[in-house]
Amino acid sequence: MAYIGREPSYGAFEKQSLTADSSTTTFSLNYTVGSENSLLVSVAGVVQEPGSGYSVAGGGTSIVFSTAPTTGANVFVIFLGLARDVGNFLNTGIITAQTELAERANTGDFFLVYDTSATALKKIQTSNIVKASISRTGTGDGSTATFTVTNGVAVANTIVTINGLVQRPTTDYTISGTTLTFGTAPAASDRIDVRELPA
Repeated sequence: MAYIGREPSYGAFEKQSLTADSSTTTFSLNYTVGSENSLLVSVAGVVQEPGSGYSVAGGGTSIVFSTAPTTGANVFVIFLGLARDVGNFLNTGIITAQTELAERANTGDFFLVYDTSATALKKIQTSNIVKASISRTGTGDGSTATFTVTNGVAVANTIVTINGLVQRPTTDYTISGTTLTFGTAPAASDRIDVRELPA
């Protein structure tokens, strides 16, 4: 089939016919749209201007005509673009437990994320998401038993040593918020090393 202008890249556009009764101005749409410009609307063979002849309401779920179409008029809508609600998409069952990666992602893998500033799905490489380990060092003074760590880090993903001797989590130290607390203050000149591992 020949086209004037650029050939469509992806399939056909969806069409919805509406039944006019000379009084109804609001009709539910079969698909959710992002704006009036995502529709081509015809009333009795006359193409309606977006924002003037009609608008969309209900978050893009319905069309509202400025004047009720006349009974018997041929009224139809062609959907030029559909809104994508990522939250709804994830809850439809399209993404299920069968598609879950049940192991640690490789550094070359990608995640799909919804970029709210661009209102689009984007991919991001695992290596840009997984946190790197953080190393902290300090020196004991014989009285200070607290040490600052990253907020949210837990004893389960930290390795703490004093002069190279590994400390036992929850026995030799605990963590709450941004504070690591030793059971006994490290002695003066003791070398403290804390390795925060990715959770």
